Amino acid sequence: MSAQVEQQLQAYYHFHSAIYDATRWSFLFGRSRILRDLKVVCPAPRRILEVGCGTGRNVSHLCELYPAATVTGIDLSEDMLRVARKKLAPYGQRVSWVRRPYAAGVGGPKPFDLILFSYSLSMFNPGWQEAISAALTDLTDEGCVAVVDFHSSRLAWFRNWMGVNHVRMEGHLLPFLQQNCLPRLERVSAAYGGVWQYFQFVGGRRPTGAASQAAATAGRGKVN
Repeated sequence: MSAQVEQQLQAYYHFHSAIYDATRWSFLFGRSRILRDLKVVCPAPRRILEVGCGTGRNVSHLCELYPAATVTGIDLSEDMLRVARKKLAPYGQRVSWVRRPYAAGVGGPKPFDLILFSYSLSMFNPGWQEAISAALTDLTDEGCVAVVDFHSSRLAWFRNWMGVNHVRMEGHLLPFLQQNCLPRLERVSAAYGGVWQYFQFVGGRRPTGAASQAAATAGRGKVN
């Protein structure tokens, strides 16, 4: 992510942090459903990372879904993290926060079992490919990368309007995830009668060596 894009997003969320939770329910679809899916696909993670955690809405739900897990939220907006810290204070040391763009891994010697991107990758322009690569670096061998995000729209005016709001929706994310991850779940859904589409994806690291082909075949059997 360039310094210019980072500055633009920080300015955008300086205002939106105050209204984010009250407004996003109307168009950030699929967030609750992917959390329910994760309880089945990734039943017992111990260390969880959310990239672009914003005001902590998903972090709170992840803490409830996985009471034995620790959760880290990373975001570049201090305004959004300020809201999240206040909201998640009751969880104490189970929750930690990192303020920076996600262009390189943060897991270090203890990788994460689950990494969630919720309507964040479509705003990393440039930087979405680096973020997915960082997630695969930060992931345990058996861990899950989960993504819910905008997919595409057939309406040029709507794509342009979303671009004004720093969102790219050109169907670019899902093919890259399919190519670079071993899919465990994927779903594309329509919003508001087809004005746009959004997708949900859960995948793991692709194995290397002789087991790669067999694992890929098994993984395709799990796609919904």
